[in-house]
Amino acid sequence: MDKLDPNWRNDALDLGLDYGMQTIAVRAGQHRTDEGEHSEPIFTTSSYVYHSAADAAAHFNGTKTGNVYSRHTNPSVRTFERRLAALENGERAVATASGMGAILTMCLAYLKAGDHLLAANQLFGSSIGLFNNYMAKFGVEVSYVDCFDNDAWAKAVQPNTKVIYCESPSNPLAQICDIGYLSQLCKANDILLVVDNCFATPALQRPLDLGADVVIHSATKYLDGQGRVLGGALVGSDALMQEAFTVVRSGGISMSPFNAWVFTKGLETLKLRMQAHCHNANQVAQFLVNHPNVSKVHFSGLSDHPAHELATRQHHMQDGYGAIMGFEVMPSNSSDSNRRDPKAAAWHVIDSTQMVSITNNLGDAKTTITHPATTTHFRLTAEARAEAGVKDGLIRLSVGLEDVEDIIKDLARGLDSL
Repeated sequence: MDKLDPNWRNDALDLGLDYGMQTIAVRAGQHRTDEGEHSEPIFTTSSYVYHSAADAAAHFNGTKTGNVYSRHTNPSVRTFERRLAALENGERAVATASGMGAILTMCLAYLKAGDHLLAANQLFGSSIGLFNNYMAKFGVEVSYVDCFDNDAWAKAVQPNTKVIYCESPSNPLAQICDIGYLSQLCKANDILLVVDNCFATPALQRPLDLGADVVIHSATKYLDGQGRVLGGALVGSDALMQEAFTVVRSGGISMSPFNAWVFTKGLETLKLRMQAHCHNANQVAQFLVNHPNVSKVHFSGLSDHPAHELATRQHHMQDGYGAIMGFEVMPSNSSDSNRRDPKAAAWHVIDSTQMVSITNNLGDAKTTITHPATTTHFRLTAEARAEAGVKDGLIRLSVGLEDVEDIIKDLARGLDSL
């Protein structure tokens, strides 16, 4: 009996021929069926039919590799996984139902009671909530350090540290971690380095090439690029991904075939979209840094940003620093006491927009804006928000693909009237 189903082979593009990223984004991972389809199909099936009872048994007991059940083996999902793995230069990817599902999968795969998780202070609020409220509940020790401070990372390592986790760039301040340094630290202490690459995407940065062990994605963001569906993914070595796959198979943290198809189509334009996003973001950042009512802009594309050189080194796209930035507004000098409050000033800028979408999502073709202290990070304590740099006057902006002049005009409505 053949141990590999013909439909399991990745035969649309020979990755051994050293194709470029855009070619991989358009063609990698697809297996064409006997129908000869050009575009990737959506396999909306929960189960699969076998040639015989023996064939079914071989699929289930693992002596034959092939489709078993769509909770953990689906051709549409597999195409997305293979394409993303190729873009990240990883051996394998495992897709999940959401970005938080990917982080939960990481925790369940690589941590157990008695282990220590060391993470950056600068994280998405829900990630901190997952670590503090649930992983700690099940006996995992969690601590945090400033992502900029390499000495703090080294001092915080414990004998039971099993995972170092960071976002680079981070949410919402787009801060940069030194992935190469963290990789050396992890290898010296037998620790897994897990990097959330959601904001940069493989179009700008490949953490595995910089020494990370696992890459995390909220595919909901730039991998889709149009704010349509939810999904997440992990990428790494085949051995590490097998552990993640087992969690998804047993826990049902599964991506749907339709969502996988949407993400696969999104990857086709990822590099082109990220080039346009970055082009717009660089101009918006210059506008903000020169506005008299903006006290600070958090964006590594600015030459005076403390991590500008590091971001330039880690991001392989020229002038590609991502399109997420935080900026702090100055309280108003108006006679209205409410506007003199930092939160009220930030809300005024947000509420004055007419085109920009007021939403917590990001990585969309549409520019989005939010107030992190009262949305994405509101569940954190005031102390935790302060440690993460989430101030009441902070606004997070995800720069989209509209005409950049229109984005700037819309932001100026509120900033000019403070």
